[in-house]
Amino acid sequence: MAENYSVTNEFILVGFSDHPNMKILLFLVFLAIYLVTMVGNIGLVALIYMERRLHTPMYIFLGNLALMDSLCSCAATPKMLQNFFSEDRKMSLYECMAQFYFLCVAETTDSFLLAAMAYDRYVAICNPLQYHTMMSKKLCFQMIIGSYIIGNVHPMVEVGLLLRLTFCRSHVIKHFFCDILPLYRISCTDPHINELTLFSFAGSILASTITIVLVSYFYILFTIFKMKSNEGRGKALSTCVSHFLSVSIFYGSLLFLYAQPQAVIDGDKDIPVAIFYTLVIPLLNPFIYSLRNKEVINVMKKVMKKR
Repeated sequence: MAENYSVTNEFILVGFSDHPNMKILLFLVFLAIYLVTMVGNIGLVALIYMERRLHTPMYIFLGNLALMDSLCSCAATPKMLQNFFSEDRKMSLYECMAQFYFLCVAETTDSFLLAAMAYDRYVAICNPLQYHTMMSKKLCFQMIIGSYIIGNVHPMVEVGLLLRLTFCRSHVIKHFFCDILPLYRISCTDPHINELTLFSFAGSILASTITIVLVSYFYILFTIFKMKSNEGRGKALSTCVSHFLSVSIFYGSLLFLYAQPQAVIDGDKDIPVAIFYTLVIPLLNPFIYSLRNKEVINVMKKVMKKR
């Protein structure tokens, strides 16, 4: 017997409404995370832009990574904070698509920027004498432009396919932002084509970028273990630890959320993992790179002294 569903073009983000007693505490925690994230990332972008000593491929990649982390945080957090104290948690279809689009741009571009940074570290450690030839500023900007192009093409395809779906099973999204998997779950159109496209595109992006990172670090570690000087070995390792830590956290959370066979069906793990890659990672990245980087710390001290 056919069920009587009505098509909806509005959604309600449930978010953290299941925890009314913790509403104020959660709001303050997420507000603090958001403010620190924006100050840390925008501050890092400004520092790299103003200081000529940091106009090298590694820091140019880092500045763009911080910019994408800011975009990710801006796309997800303000609406979530508003919903803590709003009785009307509604979001239109096009607002929902826009939010997902910008989040997907940030995550996809981040993937390629992290792969480019791994290649940069490979050249710097394994071929230091040829660094300026192999990693020219022209190649650096080509990599960044390529990351932004693919970073925009991927969400365009996903959003285009989302617009073919009709949502009539429910207008309630059990999430704090419009993510693609919760939308599949409430669609009354078969999302099989969307799922195939998502896993093909996202799978190809993750597989290719992770491969670049792993191959780069294989050669980096091989080169480091061949070094006879303990000082040189320690210096080489210190330049890679922060990047590898950031890569591990980023790819680990995305694979945990999207690469599971039951990812579309099982929504229980969505929110904790989504908090991690939309809020925690953008918060940690500027501190991971800045606090472990003597050059950035020295530039920051120089700027502070001028004031």
